[in-house]
Amino acid sequence: MKKLLCLFLLTGLLLLAACGEETSSSTEEGAAETKVMKLAVATSKDRSLTQGLYKFEEIVEKETNGSIEIEVYPDGQLGGDRVVFEGLKIGSIQGTTMSTGPVASFASRFTVFDLPYLFKDEAAAYEVLDGPIGEELLNDLPEQGVIGLNYWENGFRQLTNNVREVKTVDDIKGLKIRTLENELHVDMWKELGANPTPIPYPELFTALEQRIVDGQENPAGNITTGNFYEVQKYLTKTNHIYNASVFMISEKFWNKLSDEEKEIVTKAAEEARDYQRELNQQESQEAYDFLAAEGMVVTELSEEEQQKMFETVQPVYEKYSSEIGEEFVNKLLEAAK
Repeated sequence: MKKLLCLFLLTGLLLLAACGEETSSSTEEGAAETKVMKLAVATSKDRSLTQGLYKFEEIVEKETNGSIEIEVYPDGQLGGDRVVFEGLKIGSIQGTTMSTGPVASFASRFTVFDLPYLFKDEAAAYEVLDGPIGEELLNDLPEQGVIGLNYWENGFRQLTNNVREVKTVDDIKGLKIRTLENELHVDMWKELGANPTPIPYPELFTALEQRIVDGQENPAGNITTGNFYEVQKYLTKTNHIYNASVFMISEKFWNKLSDEEKEIVTKAAEEARDYQRELNQQESQEAYDFLAAEGMVVTELSEEEQQKMFETVQPVYEKYSSEIGEEFVNKLLEAAK
């Protein structure tokens, strides 16, 4: 009788263990089905770049039936561009969109897209970015542990400051200007006679408010959503650099996706890109009226002065053509025409 009772208890324990193992296995499998994708961006939640990430989130979560769960972190919550890129490399952040300037600090050939006065308008930029040259540069990113899917739009960069109205190239001389954390940008402003200071975007408003720098340069959308008009008086439409914004995924996260999920993510990135570009152009058109209404002096830099700027920064072309490769730069210049 005792042997029978012991056998019964042993059988029961084994069954419980098996059930527990099955539940644990099922829980683990369930957890594995949901892949969390943290998307970090320096811009505010109202900016077109961030809105593009929300559009991407909407599409991916719907098309994957929740197998990928996306969390968007705007306003530099997870750090500035360099910190976020490092996060992509180690896999602590799964995705972002950021200007080519910071990307070039890790994949140097991206510097070529920040050459001043490279593109005459958005259409010329799209043709190059969405074509073979843009694809060729995206193929440089896996060496950094990052997958580049396509190019979104930050827009043409404009100059603001709180010292004086800038109508000529000479008016730039002596201004302390915040730049991207990118050597080409620093060199360009040095050639123009300014005193450039690289500062991470999340720290920029405070730097302007505390007069650490006199001014900064950003697309109109950033000037409005970043509230820079509260601490800047003068805006000059210099259009000195067109800023593409690379949409990137951590390679470690990418490799965890199924083929079907990769296809969904790729198509969602294309749809979000088109949505974001259209939104950005609308945002830019509305920005200047808003900024003028808020009291900023908005100045058009004449074509003659833009040409002077272009001529003044030619040493930048010479230096970076040599570093990147003259053949590649010439191919890009030809395509940009």
